Amino acid sequence: MNKADLASRLAEQLDISKKLGEDFIAAFEEIVTRALTHGEEVTIAGFGTFSSRTRKGRIGVNPQKPTEKIEIPSVLVPKFKAGKALKDTLKGKRSV
Repeated sequence: MNKADLASRLAEQLDISKKLGEDFIAAFEEIVTRALTHGEEVTIAGFGTFSSRTRKGRIGVNPQKPTEKIEIPSVLVPKFKAGKALKDTLKGKRSV
């Protein structure tokens, strides 16, 4: 399922226009992204927690020149931890 499919299903379930469904998803993305960039967590009870973590810098190898070492800087990356209800649902059913 892609973003457009999700917006369509959301619109059907809530009996709203597809455009409003797309706006809802865009607003959700913006709110979560802004929270993660400010170091906050977004927790949806039963579904999961969105958070951000810093991946440590390291020394890597330049793929174009394997003998050359390059420094890979630390970077902020997103993380999602599934909630108990979501995990239990997936364990109980393989397809929906």
